[in-house]
Amino acid sequence: MGSRISQLFSTIHGQITAVIFACLVIAFIIGSTLESWVSNDYSVPDLESMSGSVTVIASVLSPATSAERLAIMTAANRGGLHLGLRPLSYFDNFTTSSPEEPLLQLIVDRLLPPESRPIPFGGWRTFVDGRRVIAAKVDDETLLVMELPPENFLRLDALRFGSNYLVATVTLIILFSVFAVRAITSPLRRIASAAMKADISFGPAIFEEQGTVEIVTLARALNGMQRRISTMVESRTRMLRGISHDLRTPLTRLRLRAERVKEEEVKEGLLGDIERIDRLLKESLGYLRDNYQREVSQRADLASVLQTTCDEFADMGHDVHYNGPARMVTNFKPLALTRAITNLCENAIKFGTHVNVGLRVVVDGQAIIDISDDGPGIPEQYRTRVLEPFFKLDTARQDTETGFGLGLSIVAEIVQAHHGKLVLLDRKPNGLVARIILPLEHK
Repeated sequence: MGSRISQLFSTIHGQITAVIFACLVIAFIIGSTLESWVSNDYSVPDLESMSGSVTVIASVLSPATSAERLAIMTAANRGGLHLGLRPLSYFDNFTTSSPEEPLLQLIVDRLLPPESRPIPFGGWRTFVDGRRVIAAKVDDETLLVMELPPENFLRLDALRFGSNYLVATVTLIILFSVFAVRAITSPLRRIASAAMKADISFGPAIFEEQGTVEIVTLARALNGMQRRISTMVESRTRMLRGISHDLRTPLTRLRLRAERVKEEEVKEGLLGDIERIDRLLKESLGYLRDNYQREVSQRADLASVLQTTCDEFADMGHDVHYNGPARMVTNFKPLALTRAITNLCENAIKFGTHVNVGLRVVVDGQAIIDISDDGPGIPEQYRTRVLEPFFKLDTARQDTETGFGLGLSIVAEIVQAHHGKLVLLDRKPNGLVARIILPLEHK
């Protein structure tokens, strides 16, 4: 029995039921206390009780003689009641509204109309010369009319019901707000945050399986989906690696056979095609390496990584310079980011003569790395597609050493693994700026 109750309360349905039950209990306790406090400490008109009194007095007056009616009215008015006998035609003076009626009283009457019987003659809202009255029919010729006090008032019945309604509403809002934040909103935010930072590599479960049964089921399903995607990608990656590796052996045999071809023109064509196939295999294997996904972020000097990369290209005779701070320590994946910067610099020196690598920090806690060249640039309509694997834009950047469209794809995936952004921009007067925007994590 205890396990069933515990299992029930571990679901959102069970917790909502518990919240509603707790709300009813709290509203009953507090509402009863508030109603008693209002009744004891405040003297407010009870419209339903007044209607009952007028009806009872009218029933007593109905069979009485004129002298008896006078005595009854005198005795009734001694108790502070403003009673008077009027001809039935007096009803023609009744109105259903008054210009002197307070707005609060009008709202209360509209939202919380009296429900008890007997209903006064002419209805609950009757006015004569701007003053509220309650009437009851004595006989076919006479009305008993009670004039209510002229001061503004809240009806006791409405105040009692309104206090209970207010307590129930406030309690329900508070309890459901706390419940929604703790049981629904907060877990969903954790799941959304984990999903934004998730990748397809193998590793521990990225979604925390904690909370209500429904939240745990959702997190478990997402973790299972992530594992299935990782397994599928890993198996296809292994297959492509195997194919690329197995092609190296027959490619080597083709190269040896091409070397023995006597016609120089045919020989150069064969060796050129073999070289292109070999470079395609190398780029494919490099793209299939996912070291940047498995590498763990660590605290390192980003400025030093950029300076070292620029110095290596400069040592090979390329015009590559670094502009930026001498030191910037933050958390990132050094090997992966070095690979991304190297790929961008290789593209820049392939299509330009002067390359500048800049580093700066913006006020919102982001590091911006700009790799600028003076090459032909990339048309704006192709800047998204060049980030796709194997897409080449030969019309913009013609070169015999043009790769196979994997360099920028690798850079884009590395930047995404850092939760950053890669943007391609125009450089004035000509050239391209490859901008990497990385969030800084000072841990």
